[in-house]
Amino acid sequence: MNGRPAFAAGAWLFAVACAASLVVAPATAAIVVRCSASAGSINFGVYNPLAGTGDASVGTLMVNCSGSGRGSTRITIGVSLSPGLSGNYGVRKMLSGASALDYNIYWDPQHTIVMGDGTGGSYSGTAGPITIFNGGTVQATGTMYGYVPARQNPNPGSYVDVITVTVTY
Repeated sequence: MNGRPAFAAGAWLFAVACAASLVVAPATAAIVVRCSASAGSINFGVYNPLAGTGDASVGTLMVNCSGSGRGSTRITIGVSLSPGLSGNYGVRKMLSGASALDYNIYWDPQHTIVMGDGTGGSYSGTAGPITIFNGGTVQATGTMYGYVPARQNPNPGSYVDVITVTVTY
Protein backbone atom coordinates (compact mmCIF):
# COMPACT_ATOMS: atom_id res chain seq x y z
CA MET A 1 0.00 0.00 0.00
CA ASN A 2 1.31 3.48 -0.79
CA GLY A 3 -0.16 5.24 2.27
CA ARG A 4 -3.03 6.99 0.44
CA PRO A 5 -6.67 6.15 1.05
CA ALA A 6 -8.11 3.72 -1.50
CA PHE A 7 -10.76 6.19 -2.75
CA ALA A 8 -8.27 8.92 -3.70
CA ALA A 9 -7.47 7.43 -7.11
CA GLY A 10 -11.17 6.98 -7.88
CA ALA A 11 -11.97 10.54 -6.79
CA TRP A 12 -9.12 11.89 -8.94
CA LEU A 13 -10.36 9.94 -11.99
CA PHE A 14 -13.88 11.26 -11.37
CA ALA A 15 -12.57 14.84 -11.23
CA VAL A 16 -10.63 14.35 -14.49
CA ALA A 17 -13.72 12.87 -16.18
CA CYS A 18 -15.85 15.84 -15.05
CA ALA A 19 -13.24 18.33 -16.23
CA ALA A 20 -13.02 16.58 -19.60
CA SER A 21 -16.79 16.67 -20.02
CA LEU A 22 -16.82 20.39 -19.24
CA VAL A 23 -14.12 21.09 -21.80
CA VAL A 24 -15.91 19.35 -24.67
CA ALA A 25 -19.39 20.75 -23.95
CA PRO A 26 -20.20 23.49 -26.49
CA ALA A 27 -21.66 26.81 -25.37
CA THR A 28 -25.29 27.29 -26.37
CA ALA A 29 -27.68 30.22 -26.35
CA ALA A 30 -31.13 29.70 -24.92
CA ILE A 31 -34.37 31.60 -24.78
CA VAL A 32 -36.98 30.95 -22.12
CA VAL A 33 -40.58 31.20 -23.27
CA ARG A 34 -43.52 31.74 -20.93
CA CYS A 35 -47.14 31.64 -22.07
CA SER A 36 -50.42 32.33 -20.32
CA ALA A 37 -54.04 32.08 -21.40
CA SER A 38 -57.10 34.13 -20.64
CA ALA A 39 -60.65 33.54 -21.74
CA GLY A 40 -63.64 35.84 -21.61
CA SER A 41 -66.97 34.51 -20.42
CA ILE A 42 -69.52 33.29 -22.90
CA ASN A 43 -72.72 34.89 -21.61
CA PHE A 44 -75.93 33.53 -23.11
CA GLY A 45 -78.23 35.95 -21.31
CA VAL A 46 -81.77 34.82 -20.50
CA TYR A 47 -82.69 31.47 -22.02
CA ASN A 48 -86.24 31.21 -23.44
CA PRO A 49 -87.37 27.56 -23.50
CA LEU A 50 -90.30 28.50 -25.79
CA ALA A 51 -88.09 29.95 -28.52
CA GLY A 52 -87.80 27.83 -31.65
CA THR A 53 -84.09 28.55 -32.02
CA GLY A 54 -81.14 28.09 -29.71
CA ASP A 55 -79.05 30.83 -28.12
CA ALA A 56 -75.65 31.68 -29.55
CA SER A 57 -72.94 33.78 -27.95
CA VAL A 58 -69.20 34.36 -28.36
CA GLY A 59 -66.17 34.75 -26.12
CA THR A 60 -62.52 35.53 -26.73
CA LEU A 61 -59.59 33.24 -25.99
CA MET A 62 -56.14 34.87 -25.82
CA VAL A 63 -52.69 33.33 -25.39
CA ASN A 64 -49.78 35.65 -24.61
CA CYS A 65 -46.17 34.42 -24.86
CA SER A 66 -42.96 36.26 -24.02
CA GLY A 67 -39.31 35.38 -24.50
CA SER A 68 -36.24 36.12 -22.39
CA GLY A 69 -32.62 35.04 -22.70
CA ARG A 70 -30.45 35.00 -25.80
CA GLY A 71 -31.47 34.56 -29.40
CA SER A 72 -34.86 33.46 -30.64
CA THR A 73 -36.92 30.32 -30.92
CA ARG A 74 -39.92 29.08 -32.87
CA ILE A 75 -42.87 27.60 -31.02
CA THR A 76 -46.26 26.20 -31.90
CA ILE A 77 -48.94 27.06 -29.36
CA GLY A 78 -51.45 24.34 -28.54
CA VAL A 79 -54.79 25.10 -26.87
CA SER A 80 -57.22 22.62 -25.39
CA LEU A 81 -60.36 22.98 -23.28
CA SER A 82 -61.68 20.65 -20.60
CA PRO A 83 -65.17 19.15 -20.94
CA GLY A 84 -66.36 21.12 -17.92
CA LEU A 85 -68.52 19.87 -15.08
CA SER A 86 -70.33 17.32 -17.27
CA GLY A 87 -67.09 15.50 -18.15
CA ASN A 88 -68.46 15.08 -21.67
CA TYR A 89 -67.43 16.89 -24.86
CA GLY A 90 -70.49 15.69 -26.76
CA VAL A 91 -72.83 17.73 -24.58
CA ARG A 92 -71.45 20.15 -22.03
CA LYS A 93 -73.81 21.12 -19.24
CA MET A 94 -74.23 24.33 -17.29
CA LEU A 95 -75.52 23.62 -13.81
CA SER A 96 -77.79 25.42 -11.37
CA GLY A 97 -77.95 23.22 -8.31
CA ALA A 98 -79.28 19.86 -9.53
CA SER A 99 -80.68 21.35 -12.78
CA ALA A 100 -78.73 21.31 -16.04
CA LEU A 101 -78.82 23.24 -19.31
CA ASP A 102 -77.11 21.65 -22.33
CA TYR A 103 -74.68 23.72 -24.39
CA ASN A 104 -71.33 23.49 -26.14
CA ILE A 105 -68.35 25.58 -27.26
CA TYR A 106 -67.19 25.49 -30.87
CA TRP A 107 -64.28 26.62 -33.02
CA ASP A 108 -66.63 27.72 -35.81
CA PRO A 109 -69.74 29.95 -36.03
CA GLN A 110 -71.71 27.08 -37.62
CA HIS A 111 -71.35 25.16 -34.31
CA THR A 112 -69.92 21.99 -35.86
CA ILE A 113 -66.33 21.71 -34.49
CA VAL A 114 -66.34 21.21 -30.70
CA MET A 115 -63.50 22.84 -28.75
CA GLY A 116 -61.76 20.27 -26.55
CA ASP A 117 -58.61 18.19 -26.24
CA GLY A 118 -58.93 15.95 -29.31
CA THR A 119 -60.92 13.21 -27.56
CA GLY A 120 -64.63 12.44 -27.52
CA GLY A 121 -65.27 14.08 -30.89
CA SER A 122 -63.60 17.34 -29.86
CA TYR A 123 -60.70 19.20 -31.43
CA SER A 124 -57.78 21.05 -29.88
CA GLY A 125 -56.29 24.08 -31.63
CA THR A 126 -52.84 25.27 -32.66
CA ALA A 127 -51.21 28.52 -33.72
CA GLY A 128 -47.79 28.75 -35.29
CA PRO A 129 -45.03 28.17 -35.71
CA ILE A 130 -44.32 31.61 -34.23
CA THR A 131 -40.87 33.13 -33.73
CA ILE A 132 -40.24 34.66 -30.30
CA PHE A 133 -37.22 36.88 -29.69
CA ASN A 134 -35.50 37.88 -26.46
CA GLY A 135 -37.69 40.55 -24.87
CA GLY A 136 -40.42 39.97 -27.45
CA THR A 137 -44.05 39.06 -26.95
CA VAL A 138 -46.65 37.51 -29.21
CA GLN A 139 -50.38 37.14 -28.82
CA ALA A 140 -52.70 34.59 -30.42
CA THR A 141 -56.39 35.45 -30.22
CA GLY A 142 -59.36 33.31 -31.18
CA THR A 143 -63.13 33.33 -30.91
CA MET A 144 -65.09 30.75 -28.94
CA TYR A 145 -68.60 30.16 -30.29
CA GLY A 146 -71.08 29.03 -27.65
CA TYR A 147 -74.47 27.53 -28.39
CA VAL A 148 -77.42 26.45 -26.22
CA PRO A 149 -79.84 24.20 -28.16
CA ALA A 150 -83.55 25.08 -28.30
CA ARG A 151 -86.44 23.26 -26.63
CA GLN A 152 -84.89 22.59 -23.23
CA ASN A 153 -87.00 22.98 -20.10
CA PRO A 154 -84.62 24.02 -17.32
CA ASN A 155 -85.66 25.23 -13.87
CA PRO A 156 -85.30 29.00 -13.37
CA GLY A 157 -81.87 30.03 -12.08
CA SER A 158 -78.34 31.06 -12.98
CA TYR A 159 -76.47 28.33 -14.83
CA VAL A 160 -72.67 28.04 -14.91
CA ASP A 161 -69.94 25.68 -16.04
CA VAL A 162 -66.21 25.70 -15.32
CA ILE A 163 -63.86 25.14 -18.27
CA THR A 164 -60.10 24.76 -17.88
CA VAL A 165 -57.93 26.07 -20.73
CA THR A 166 -54.59 24.28 -21.19
CA VAL A 167 -51.79 25.86 -23.22
CA THR A 168 -48.80 23.88 -24.52
CA TYR A 169 -45.76 25.26 -26.33
